[in-house]
Amino acid sequence: MPRPLALAVDFGGTKVEAALVDDRGVLLPGSRHRRATGNAASSDELDAAVREVVLAARAELPAGAPLLGVGIGAAGPIDVTTGSVSPLNVPAWRDHPLAASVAGFVPDVPITLRIDGLCIALAEHWVGAGRGATNLLGMIVSTGVGGGLVLGGRAAPNPTGNGGHIGHVEVGGFDDVCACGGRGCLEAVASGPRTVAWARTQGFTGETGEALALAHAAGDPIAIAAVARAGGAIGHAIASATNLLDLDVVAIGGGFSRVSPALFEHAREAITERTAFPFVGRVAVVPSGLSDEGPLIGAAALVHRPELLA
Repeated sequence: MPRPLALAVDFGGTKVEAALVDDRGVLLPGSRHRRATGNAASSDELDAAVREVVLAARAELPAGAPLLGVGIGAAGPIDVTTGSVSPLNVPAWRDHPLAASVAGFVPDVPITLRIDGLCIALAEHWVGAGRGATNLLGMIVSTGVGGGLVLGGRAAPNPTGNGGHIGHVEVGGFDDVCACGGRGCLEAVASGPRTVAWARTQGFTGETGEALALAHAAGDPIAIAAVARAGGAIGHAIASATNLLDLDVVAIGGGFSRVSPALFEHAREAITERTAFPFVGRVAVVPSGLSDEGPLIGAAALVHRPELLA
């Protein structure tokens, strides 16, 4: 008998992806499809991108394989009661009915929508770097900075679906203006685009996270300072979250998290400053164990592991 499958969708500020994922958290080969999103895209263009990847993934369903449902992870904020999304970095969508839209492409199966940070946390807890951890923070460091929480072995209570959004926790010592209306939010300091923007104010001429990564590897002092600034901010935010929640593990994925291993080194160094609190220092800050498949695996966990949401 074919293994049961979930259709997983990951919608973010750079791209939308969809794939079929089995009950072990394994992506079905050939079923993964991707389209660009971006802050300049119109609502119609975004709808078309979602439709294309969802239908392309659905078309790969093997004969006889049960499709249990669709899991959607989306950049926030979201509203789980209405199935709508308002991604901060995608201005064309405000209160956009993403769950209902996907249901129109894949009828007759349940649709579950959660914030992408929670999907990362669930994926790491299920089959990734956080297996066995009781209290886990999953983070995405990419176009934005997102997060989600597993506490006591289950998703943290989450009335609107936006709990764990560490990207909009303010970090001491920073005054960067954030699109959410705050100042010094972690996303405004440490996301890929904002780190590159800061580096450019210091004389860096590159325009992308990839360019910054190459410059860092080549020893460029501005790139080194930019990564140190971002990593330090991430570490301070994690230390604060650990003081609040007594975390065991923080697993970090997302494209910009791979800018350099130094990003993690700087984060860990910032945590060690809390010398009087050994319980903070014990938190393990680790790269995602699932590389760039984590968001899709987490979206599939919404279908395959519903008990984690209880």
